[in-house]
Amino acid sequence: MASIELKNIEKSFGSNKVINKFDIKINDGEFVVLVGPSGCGKSTLLRMISGLESVDIGEIYLNNKLINNLIPSKREIAMVFQSYALYPHMNVFENMAFGLKMERIPKSEINKKVNNAAATLQIEDLLERKPKQLSGGQRQRVAIGRAITRNPKVFLFDEPLSNLDAALRSEMRVEISKLHKKLKSNIIYVTHDQVEAMTLADRIVVLNKGNIEQFGSPNEIYNDPNNIFVAEFIGSPKMNIIKMNKDQIINSNTIKLFTNKITFENLNFKDEVYIGIRPEDISIQSDRDIQLDVKVDLIENLGSEKIVYARLLEKQIIIKSSEDISNQQLRISFSKDKVLFFDKDKKRIR
Repeated sequence: MASIELKNIEKSFGSNKVINKFDIKINDGEFVVLVGPSGCGKSTLLRMISGLESVDIGEIYLNNKLINNLIPSKREIAMVFQSYALYPHMNVFENMAFGLKMERIPKSEINKKVNNAAATLQIEDLLERKPKQLSGGQRQRVAIGRAITRNPKVFLFDEPLSNLDAALRSEMRVEISKLHKKLKSNIIYVTHDQVEAMTLADRIVVLNKGNIEQFGSPNEIYNDPNNIFVAEFIGSPKMNIIKMNKDQIINSNTIKLFTNKITFENLNFKDEVYIGIRPEDISIQSDRDIQLDVKVDLIENLGSEKIVYARLLEKQIIIKSSEDISNQQLRISFSKDKVLFFDKDKKRIR
């Protein structure tokens, strides 16, 4: 196991700054996921940790040892790429053994390491096959196996499941989670898929334009977002955000939400404010504090649940429900304690 610390990391490509003052510490054996939209700097961070990209400003420490100037092969870090990067002319055994051969490891030790990794990933019967004879999931296992043979202190995963279909992605998420528990190594995992982030991570880093928007456990990120960007990015469907203008703020702790006058304790509204409510926290029964009448525009039937797109005056409301819905008019309700508030700068009001 290892601890990793990134201190005030900055990276630019020309005039484009892609990472800005990135500063986190990852504990021994922790599974950390970097999540954010395309272009936010996730993969660039992985490449800097692995040594494939230089650091402009800042330091990277592995077990309190500065590794900025170490070449990739000396960092005790293994990276699993999105494209798998398997040699097509080599069979599975040869692909998994290639890095060890380059390090001039004895043949008997190579055989042991490859066979142990294959057993861990349950691909012993694939060792003689070429990559073109493998499915996407099998190729991914081979790429992970190649990383395991090096016995690294840190595994880096760069969107490893993005080339797989939905069912196989779900299966591989479970396999990667089991692998982490078995190896007890640090994993830093990059994805733009918030479902992967929530299901795999011990802690999540939410990135936006090279900046850390929030770093915390999945529950903290989901239940206590720092700002509207995090609130909308984590959760599917995304959180409903409704802007309250000055004329809807009655006093320092009371707002008028359409036809409802609602008072909240320990808040101080001074200017325009945004309120947030998650689709799954809205009931299609009128059994909670705040009740609203909405018109249904569209219902997506996902089998076990329905996603309802409804309209309240000019505002769209998204509702997630397991109940059957056929009416075009609904009375929805939600509890006051499920409402989140954000200020005019879209930062959370605590």
